[in-house]
Amino acid sequence: MSNIKLFESKKVRTHWDGEKELWYFSVIDVIEILTNSNLPKRYWSDLKMKLRAEGSEVYEEIVRLKMQAEDGKMRETDAADVKSLLRIIQSIPSPKAEPFKQWLAQVGYERIEETENPELSFDRAMETYLAKGYTKAWINQRLKSIEVRKELTDEWENRGVKRGMDFAVLTDIITKAWSGKSVKQYKKHKDLKKENLRDHMTNLELVLNMLAEATTSEISKKKRPTTLDESKVIAKQGGAVAGNARKEIEVRTGDKVVSKLNARQIVEGKPNRKLK
Repeated sequence: MSNIKLFESKKVRTHWDGEKELWYFSVIDVIEILTNSNLPKRYWSDLKMKLRAEGSEVYEEIVRLKMQAEDGKMRETDAADVKSLLRIIQSIPSPKAEPFKQWLAQVGYERIEETENPELSFDRAMETYLAKGYTKAWINQRLKSIEVRKELTDEWENRGVKRGMDFAVLTDIITKAWSGKSVKQYKKHKDLKKENLRDHMTNLELVLNMLAEATTSEISKKKRPTTLDESKVIAKQGGAVAGNARKEIEVRTGDKVVSKLNARQIVEGKPNRKLK
């Protein structure tokens, strides 16, 4: 459901490889949590040299994957699967190591369960959002948006669009077409940094975003694009459908749809008109 997992309220960036059916974890994030180091990259650099000098095979199993950095951009970072990560953890003297191992096992077990029964992932997402204080109505809308997004990304992959930067480019086009703002501008409008934008949308924003993505998906299925440029045109068309709906709603209500509300304000139930 997410590329971020929490350990003791701290974020660990992750990547699920559906082909290999493996979780990959950001090594830097794990080291920062276990060591409380202000320079986790330097710690990892020294540890890599130590592992290499010892002839450890784990050094060869580290992969470079694009993960979202603090500035929101996708950058390559060292990542390890559970087996390799456990070996790395064994080389780090830390009282947090044992609970971290248990946490990794739990993450892996839950993913296997979700693969066999996809409904479980939605149940767990529901529990997480409820714990954060969202209403059930908002949560149901958010879970639906995840389903719509998955259908769109599956369609993109079927058309040869690459995950990562290409997905981000197309998403930006859709967002700009329906909301009038790029993803970066939209986040700035809501005073966000690296947070998931959809988690900070109102019900109406979510509905229009879903309309934009669902329309893009349907147009793509009909036109069957073969290049990224063709998918860009379709993304703009799909977003424009929702953009026209947004403009009509704003004319009828006199209120802006794209609000400054973020998750905290949505949970507290503050009205749009105070935060335009």
